[in-house]
Amino acid sequence: MSFSLQSYLDELRPLIDLDCGTLTKSGIEKVATILSEKYQQLGWTIKRIDLGDAGCGLEIRNKPEAENIDVMLIGHMDTVFPEGTAAERPMTVTGDRAYGPGVSDMKSGLLTIIYALRQLDHHVLDKLSLCVCMNPDEEIGSIYSSKWLASVAKQSTNVLVAEAARADGSLVKARKGMAHYELNFTGKAAHAGNEPENGRSAISEMANWIVAIDQMTNFESGTTFNVGIVSGGSGANVVANHAKAIVDVRFWDNNEYAEADKKLLSLTKKPFIDGVTTTAERVAHKPAMVPSTDTESLMKLVEQAGEETGVKVAWQAVGGGSDANNTAALGIPSLDGFGPIGGAFHSTDEYLELSSIEPRICLLKQVLTKLAH
Repeated sequence: MSFSLQSYLDELRPLIDLDCGTLTKSGIEKVATILSEKYQQLGWTIKRIDLGDAGCGLEIRNKPEAENIDVMLIGHMDTVFPEGTAAERPMTVTGDRAYGPGVSDMKSGLLTIIYALRQLDHHVLDKLSLCVCMNPDEEIGSIYSSKWLASVAKQSTNVLVAEAARADGSLVKARKGMAHYELNFTGKAAHAGNEPENGRSAISEMANWIVAIDQMTNFESGTTFNVGIVSGGSGANVVANHAKAIVDVRFWDNNEYAEADKKLLSLTKKPFIDGVTTTAERVAHKPAMVPSTDTESLMKLVEQAGEETGVKVAWQAVGGGSDANNTAALGIPSLDGFGPIGGAFHSTDEYLELSSIEPRICLLKQVLTKLAH
């Protein structure tokens, strides 16, 4: 089957020119419908998974009766962009690059999986039990889909994630873990002019927390804290009785993070300002993706597939998380970055390198072929 870049772009465009930001259920449903039709044409079994407010997930198998899954392939259907983005900047092609919301993160990855599966020889498909899972909420930490993905991963021998390859073409062998916390501060309101001494400022308590949290960052080990969103108060002349902060944590070492988690939560027991109470809730979490011995064996197989297809395989450890974090934490060999090369994720400059599309399809196809043997 010869590869047509124009046909690929014609299939990619409808996935880009619609709004499917996380929790935009109507857009997620459209993506799921488009992709389901492609797998129906392959004759695979499609199961829709109800994931509540996030919308639906897709669980697609070539051998639904098989107890074990040889390879689980993962991709996400959501983007980070708000409604109206697709109309403002639909997919465009200039030179060797395509642009648009989600063009590399990760609609092209979803399509690359399909192209690779379409091209697999029948004897390979006969030997392999494959499962493709697509979730609607990866961009918010897969908080609705992580249990479902884990249940499928536990049946799987290997996991390949089709997030975009890095800008230099590297695949991903390791990813930082991440966690998000929501902090709520409750104080006591008072008139800032007449009786400020009777108030207890939630904002002042939050300010103390921010300083304490910043001091928990360890750049040498890579455990970092960032207070990224703050809000609070009702007026400049009112001692604030409420404030809120959202904290992002990234880490390489899961044990070091566990200690940091305890330290952060312990701050709720000793307020900096008497009369102010604080609650800290972890609202998202992905463990660090750390290569195991089995993962290293899978890496060697991918490197061999690269040599056989003319794709130079290099590896990176990156700071951003993906669904591979969770599957790796289960002890399942997991690798990432099997989509085409892209960059400027989550920005108006997000791009996809067109010349990388066919080679990456060939690489994924060859990896699956080698796993079958």
